[in-house]
Amino acid sequence: MPPTSETLTAERILEATEEVLRRHGPAKATVVDVARALGVSHGSVYRHFRTKAALREAVTKRWLDRTSERLAGIVDAEDRDPERRLRDWLAALFAAKRHKAGDDPELFATYTVLTDELGGVVHEHIAELTGQLTRIVMAGAGSGDFSVPDPAAAARAVFQATCRFHDPCHAREWTAPGIDEEFTAVVDLLVRGLSSPSR
Repeated sequence: MPPTSETLTAERILEATEEVLRRHGPAKATVVDVARALGVSHGSVYRHFRTKAALREAVTKRWLDRTSERLAGIVDAEDRDPERRLRDWLAALFAAKRHKAGDDPELFATYTVLTDELGGVVHEHIAELTGQLTRIVMAGAGSGDFSVPDPAAAARAVFQATCRFHDPCHAREWTAPGIDEEFTAVVDLLVRGLSSPSR
């Protein structure tokens, strides 16, 4: 049964939008397509999202947030020391990006286009991720595991140094032979660079 204006939620609209984007791609997907998929008028969709751009921004943010939410649990995992948290966080980021690219390539390609169009959403996502990394590095500095004068700068450097393993422009490389060994080598090098000389 199609939703009524009372039961139609922003979340249902975003779910339908994702499916429409998967089917039609960002160039052809319209608000009318989303409304049709939901069995409502396009005016009902516009009551939740005032413009097509706002809808695209919200669905892109939702897609990116899935990754940052998945990683957030690692940041405060007190059963792991900061080095383990850093390694696990970077591995989880790489795995999440590979999962998105490999398991749903059409949607991944669609979101790559949308993130290029929606720079603000991407900058917020990167700020969230580097903020998570900063908290891990700060914990390491506090425990003496890491020797860094500026944890935020160190976190940004770690993020940039590992971009090959999470930036969508490198997605074709993520299934290359030896990529896991290369990832481990980069992370090992970064951990040695952060580690306190006394360790």
